[in-house]
Amino acid sequence: MRIALFGRAPKTQNLPYIEVVLEKLIEEGVQIGVYRPLRDAVQQMKEEDFAELEYVVYDNEEELDNFDPDFLISLGGDGTILDATVLIQSKDIPILGINMGRLGFLANVAKGNIESSLDALFTGRFQLDFRSLLQVRTSCGKLMKPNFALNEITLARKESTSMITVHTYLNGNYLNSYWADGLIVSTPTGSTGYSLSCGGPIIMPNSDNFVLTPIAPHNLTMRPFVINDSNTLRMQVESRENEFLTSLDSRMHSFTTETELLIQKADFRIALVQTELQDFPSTMRNKLSWGRDHRN
Repeated sequence: MRIALFGRAPKTQNLPYIEVVLEKLIEEGVQIGVYRPLRDAVQQMKEEDFAELEYVVYDNEEELDNFDPDFLISLGGDGTILDATVLIQSKDIPILGINMGRLGFLANVAKGNIESSLDALFTGRFQLDFRSLLQVRTSCGKLMKPNFALNEITLARKESTSMITVHTYLNGNYLNSYWADGLIVSTPTGSTGYSLSCGGPIIMPNSDNFVLTPIAPHNLTMRPFVINDSNTLRMQVESRENEFLTSLDSRMHSFTTETELLIQKADFRIALVQTELQDFPSTMRNKLSWGRDHRN
């Protein structure tokens, strides 16, 4: 078995948990690949480093392809998993997220469950949870690389205190003009993130839907709108400064208002490893206190 480790600079208090992961992989005879920024950060923080291990270092998509891992272990928070999807893209490499960040909705293996979750991985006691993504194209031909998002694509005002207007078309038919600070197009995965903070609904991850959630709309009747993910959205933006921002997860791009955006479901999915210790309802209860009631 080949497993790639991915992460950024870890906090000092998380080094012992990285050691637990490494020890477990070595014990199982796993071939290990390590993302160079993670390796370099750990070596700067510790005198004893990866030097005594046999491992492959990878820097980019091509080198990850050459290593050809069976799984990728993400060491960090949800943002680290979002970064990992950029590296993996359509390569069909399942991700196991070990939470070394804060909330850990996607990276939902707790530090105390590392060994048991890895045991489940090695013995096949897991399921793959496939997540849909969004992709975007522009009318001006300006390429955004990568042009997809696991959580959401957001159109927002740039530097002005004035609202923008997002004229939205569904499969070529006029849907609505959103007078707001912005508009979020969210996947089911992203429904527990920015969209939720703006009043959007929680959607089960395996739902074939997207959500349009306005950001601070200047309209009492403007509410989030759920659509089937087979639809294509076309968006035109009006802004006093003739520019607007587009965010793909956390990757920012600036466009002029002459640019139209076309948003639709991506042609590939990301697979997350779910062990027996994990499921979406329990994650909602534990992470968001969803449904908490003293009578339950």
